[in-house]
Amino acid sequence: MDVDELELLQEERDEQPIRYLPKVLNGGISGVVGVSCVFPMDLVKTRLQNQKGTATYTGIADCFKKSWLAGAPGRLNQVKGMYQGASVNIFLITPEKAIKLVANDFFRHALMKDQAERLSTPRGMLAGAAAGFCQVAITTPMELLKIRMQQSKDKVKATKLIWNLLTKDGGIRALYRGLGPTMARDVSFSALYFPLFAYLDGLGPRKKDDSGN
Repeated sequence: MDVDELELLQEERDEQPIRYLPKVLNGGISGVVGVSCVFPMDLVKTRLQNQKGTATYTGIADCFKKSWLAGAPGRLNQVKGMYQGASVNIFLITPEKAIKLVANDFFRHALMKDQAERLSTPRGMLAGAAAGFCQVAITTPMELLKIRMQQSKDKVKATKLIWNLLTKDGGIRALYRGLGPTMARDVSFSALYFPLFAYLDGLGPRKKDDSGN
């Protein structure tokens, strides 16, 4: 590819706006579906991690069984019991995924060098890390609320829990307890995930009309 073709390709990229709405919708829908599928196992994981003293659960199967039976009477109540705390995730997963996807696209576009056909791996990792950094603004309070609701024996509502955190437990800072570990996890994950996804996506078949799709 000669210089003129590279310049033309770069001009076409600069003229194409980043389409944020489809990414927001895609991230939101996929996030809700993902939470719905894996939340019962996340509930089991949280309860196993947080049991203290004499072990309440002997393993994954035992924890799942006891959590399921604790929702009785009624099959519907048992299903609802396995989704205790899911309301916070379902409500906040859309802005969380939207921030991550939109931020990654924004930083990738900002870090793209002139006449570059593909963002370099280090720059791709930097863009992903920046997206993960932005994401924790939602992820940290979301996971804090989710875990407390999963651990609550009284099935406390999210609004009441937020109110107690803001008025009794230290204000807005209380919602961001655990920010450091959450940031370390999400920044490092995004720094690896997005460049790898872009690389694998680039290996896929493309149309023969030179559109790049």
